Amino acid sequence: MGQDEVDRRILRQLQRDCDISLDMLSLEIGLSRNACWRRIKHMQEAGFIRKRVALLDAPKLGLGLTVYIQVRAEKHAAGWSAAFARATRSIPEITGVFRMSGDLDYLIRAHVADMAGYDRLYQTMIAEVSMADVSASFVMESIKDTTELPI
Repeated sequence: MGQDEVDRRILRQLQRDCDISLDMLSLEIGLSRNACWRRIKHMQEAGFIRKRVALLDAPKLGLGLTVYIQVRAEKHAAGWSAAFARATRSIPEITGVFRMSGDLDYLIRAHVADMAGYDRLYQTMIAEVSMADVSASFVMESIKDTTELPI
């Protein structure tokens, strides 16, 4: 399905507020309620809309420390990669894992309560899979943090 400007306007609005009523969305986009609903349904079926979620405030939930963990693989083999993926997927504090190009093999984003929480996370990770090098950077200030894609 090719997207037109109307689809992009719908997606931009849903990124800002997916709880908007269909009536209000239709009014803002300038389409009938049914036409708007059909477009959203098509974009869901085509995978443009993966799911709708609530964005939570990590510090208010006791997860005030965001950490980015840089990992160098112990070995570059399918078995190690599969074990690493299983381990990181099973740890709830880890909210993002990315295989990278360049000197770094993986970048992990995690949310923990404090340094003791990070140490527990680190200990859990090294117990699950051996890594050649692990280093961490801690977020001191969040200047921009959005889930909105530039469409």
